Amino acid sequence: MITPDLIVAFLTLTFLEVVLGVDNIIFISILAGRFPVEKRKKLMQIGLLAAMGMRILLLLGVNSLTKMQATLIQFDTQYFSSNISVQTLILLAGGLFLIYKSTHEIFVKVEGNLAENNSEKKPSFSFSKALFQIVLIDIVFSFDSILTAVGMTNGLPYALWIMIAAVVISISIMIGFADPISRFVNKHPSLQILGLSFLLLIGFMLLTEAASLSGTVIFGSSISTIPKGYLYFAIAFSLGVEVLNMRIRKAKGN
Repeated sequence: MITPDLIVAFLTLTFLEVVLGVDNIIFISILAGRFPVEKRKKLMQIGLLAAMGMRILLLLGVNSLTKMQATLIQFDTQYFSSNISVQTLILLAGGLFLIYKSTHEIFVKVEGNLAENNSEKKPSFSFSKALFQIVLIDIVFSFDSILTAVGMTNGLPYALWIMIAAVVISISIMIGFADPISRFVNKHPSLQILGLSFLLLIGFMLLTEAASLSGTVIFGSSISTIPKGYLYFAIAFSLGVEVLNMRIRKAKGN
């Protein structure tokens, strides 16, 4: 039976899934920007469909996800202690990958263009390599998404079906908006750098989240997670400033 609680949970969860998927779209858009238009659209669609598949598989295996939170390796020394799980390792690897990838892409955007102008041969970046990187980051982002979904629907009837429906609809919405977002981002180089900076922040946030979940203590100090509200506010504020700058540049150009 459909109740108001189920409807509210479904709508809220769908909205949160879209919000949590924005970083995924930014990452896919920047990678897809290296390819021609026809391949770009295909890569984004496959990438987001892969994200949907990952999240549904994780939802169907929530028990396995819970087991991934169990301690795998334990360290307990005078200066360092930590209870490392599979989930912690995935978040740690994802954070390091995002930091590396964002830094590398910023270098390519800023310094790499100079090298390309002085060389006839451009660095190769295959479609399959881009897709592989997207799938890797999908796994990391899916953990965050699914843990949010499980927490919100805990105790509700038909919780699994609510979560699956919210994931399918949110990814469908993102697929619909991914192409215009990609075109807009790739049309404005400053937004690409801003997007990569966001991914750098998200990578750092994943590292702190991994440290917090594992109860890591270094030299007697524990590491806390960065509240996501702070991160989203910083992203929204920076984006707002950049939009104003774009309007100013456009007005001066006219």
